[in-house]
Amino acid sequence: MLVKDVTDDAVTAATRSRNMAKIKSEDTGPELVVRRLIHSLGYRYRLHKKDLPGKPDLVFGPRRKVIFVHGCYWHVHLRYDPSCRRARPPKSNIQYWGPKLERNFERDRTHLSRLAAEGWKVLVLWECELKNASDIEIQIKEFLGPPRPA
Repeated sequence: MLVKDVTDDAVTAATRSRNMAKIKSEDTGPELVVRRLIHSLGYRYRLHKKDLPGKPDLVFGPRRKVIFVHGCYWHVHLRYDPSCRRARPPKSNIQYWGPKLERNFERDRTHLSRLAAEGWKVLVLWECELKNASDIEIQIKEFLGPPRPA
């Protein structure tokens, strides 16, 4: 049986570069789903405030609350929920991806700690949780409280 050398990437450097260039950090599909839901519930927010640690996806300034919408793979959801199917470990180039994902995980923890120290409440919504909109809606309402009247 042949064993694949997991130290090498499965594709060429040029192909990997093209693939990585297509990955967005803002306005992702999961983030847009959450934004539409929150807006439909009557909440208003700001996006990606650069002056806050981690540049949260949604910022509710007067409430001092922020929401992050995390992709399960990039933010290492396996560390929080081992049953998450979207957070599979990398299969190739493990010497690169292992430390990269670990840095993402540690950076997220640092940002959450800094936000808490600055008096912000944080809700993290995971990509895999978004399939159940009613559960997410309940979580958001509990986190944000009632929407302000228009």
